[in-house]
Formats: sequence, C-alpha cells, structure tokens
Amino acid sequence: AAIDDNILYLGDVSNSLGHEYGLVNLAAFLAQCMKETIQYDACDENNWDLFNGVYPLSNACGQLEQSYQNYKCPPEEQHMECPVDPNMEITATTHANWYGAPPGLFCAPKSKLPITGIWDHEYWCDCPWNGESCDVYEGQKSGRFDNEVAVANRAGRTDVEGCCWWGRGVIQTTGVCNYGKLNYYLGKAAADEGRDSRYPDIDFCKTPEIICASEEHAELKWIAGLFYWMKDVQSYNQDGWHYLTELYKFVNGGMTDMGFIDAVSGIVNRLVRLR
Repeated sequence: AAIDDNILYLGDVSNSLGHEYGLVNLAAFLAQCMKETIQYDACDENNWDLFNGVYPLSNACGQLEQSYQNYKCPPEEQHMECPVDPNMEITATTHANWYGAPPGLFCAPKSKLPITGIWDHEYWCDCPWNGESCDVYEGQKSGRFDNEVAVANRAGRTDVEGCCWWGRGVIQTTGVCNYGKLNYYLGKAAADEGRDSRYPDIDFCKTPEIICASEEHAELKWIAGLFYWMKDVQSYNQDGWHYLTELYKFVNGGMTDMGFIDAVSGIVNRLVRLR
C-alpha cells in the first residue's frame, strides 16, 4: 500500500534492468537492517557508546553526542512531531548480550531519578558466597547500576527525562519527528483525523516501545523500518545526491562501486542530517 504516495520501489518494467533496480533497492534495505539490528538480534538500540571508559545511563538520550528528543521535524512537518513528555517512563524490551553488556535503555522523570550514573560493566556480580548474583537481566554475567554520582554522556546529559526516543525496529526509528510521522500516517493520529490508519489504536507518540514490545503486532519492527525507507530514503535528494538516480548508476555500472552502499548507510545513520 502507498503511504503519502510513497511505495516500496520494486523496479521499472520499462527498462531491461528494471527488475535489478528493484532487487538492489530491497537488498540495500535488508543489508541496512542486518547492519543495524539483525546481526545483534536486537530491536531496541543497545547502550553501546563507551565514554571515558564507562557506559553512561544517559545514553538513552542519545549516543555519539546526539540528542534524540531534539530531532525535530522541518517546519512543513512540525504538525506531525511527537511532543516530549517529561513524565514518560519506558524501559527497552531488548538489550545487548556481550559480557558485561548494559541492560536496556530507559527513560524516567527527574522527580523519580534526579541524576543518572553508569552501568559498571566491570563489576563482578556473580558472587554467591557474598549473597550477590547477576539478576538485572536474564543471562547477565557481570555489571551493575552505579548512580552514586551523576555521570554525563557525550552530550552532557546526566538524567533521562524525556529521553524515550532511542532507536527501535529493524532500521532503528529514532527521534520525535520519525515517531511522529509514523503516528501521523499509520497510527492513532491518522485515525483521529479521519484518515485511513493501519494501526488506529496505537499512539506511537505515547507508546513508542510498542514497536519492540508488541506481541499482537510483532510485524511493527519491520513496518517501522519499511516506512522510514519508503518515506525518507527512497526519496532522498540533497546536495546533488538523489537516491534513485544513484541506484540506477550503481546497477548500470555493474554493481561494483561500493560508494553507493556506503552513502546509503551514511544517510540512515545521520552522517547527513536526514533524521
């Protein structure tokens, strides 16, 4: 089905290479999904940004100096944007599983958690002779929460208020604009305005974690990724770089120039400010 006149591009029947264009577009999407989440068996973004030798809990607000709650929509789409609710409390459904891995990202108001510290990944928690066990999450082998002092992430955050907009789904939907667009086109906002809605009872702005947590709609992790790909990647056209034009060049050139794949990955991962 089309979303705001956008469909998943599957090729061009008028061109002898048309089927290859479609297959490459689909392969690029799946490759990005593999890079982002599938290889980690993840849905929620992992807390992976080791800063000054520790994992700040405020990485939920954004990693690598990002601030997810500040990824706003452009003026023409501001009406779609999710509001930031400082009282929202969410804990991620999935998390990393390496030795000492931090548990799932979480957000909470300052009234409940005035400051946040770190996940001490080096702490040896499996000490039955001391009455200690690794019980924060199933399969945990080491680590513990340490909130004795405030520890900032790379962007300087020492709290997790309003920080509920981390990446979710196969291609990591992130930020208040992207969740707002998902709600506007596919969720409750569409239904409330009398427009067709695939998920009329789901408010992605109030329950963003449903992308990873829903058992009834387990497909949401894929729907969110496909929506982003159709709406923003296939239509990408900035600074003289147009996604479909470059895809055609890549296929016509024998699919040997990996610059196309690198550029697509850069688009998705904000090396350009797409989301």
